[in-house]
Amino acid sequence: MGQILEIKGKVKYKITLDPSVWIFDDRRIDLDTFFEGNEDQKQEIAYEEKMSHYWHREIREGSVSPPTLKTEKRYEKEKLLTGTFGIIFEPFLNNAEPLPDATSLIIETKSNEVVIPIDEAKDLIFQFSQKGKPLTENGPIYVLYKDGSNRHDPITDVVALIIN
Repeated sequence: MGQILEIKGKVKYKITLDPSVWIFDDRRIDLDTFFEGNEDQKQEIAYEEKMSHYWHREIREGSVSPPTLKTEKRYEKEKLLTGTFGIIFEPFLNNAEPLPDATSLIIETKSNEVVIPIDEAKDLIFQFSQKGKPLTENGPIYVLYKDGSNRHDPITDVVALIIN
């Protein structure tokens, strides 16, 4: 039960979060590359690289054959087992539907509370894995700012997320 978090307080719906299943979520982001540059540029470059790769493969090999797909799936599995991943908080905040008088997010940790304005809270990133392993020490999540300013000193030991 120590790995489960709840969004509570001034919300229409209390939301229970289980970071251990986010590895299967398509919204996960690779934190090893996320903070390296502009997110829009990275997404555009990644798309162009992917399309270029497929185009060149089609020219060289013709249509995609199952062994190639198996190789790609194996690479994706290896990436999941060795990568550092996070997920953006905004969809969870939207699903909880903060009440109109809600002004802040209180991140309750084992030792203190961190207060963030509700407008800035949507841009938080919840890191849930480090080098392919769940965050058992000081976890279940590390809270990072989208600009990466606390990347090397994240908010840890989170026990609750309270909309106030």
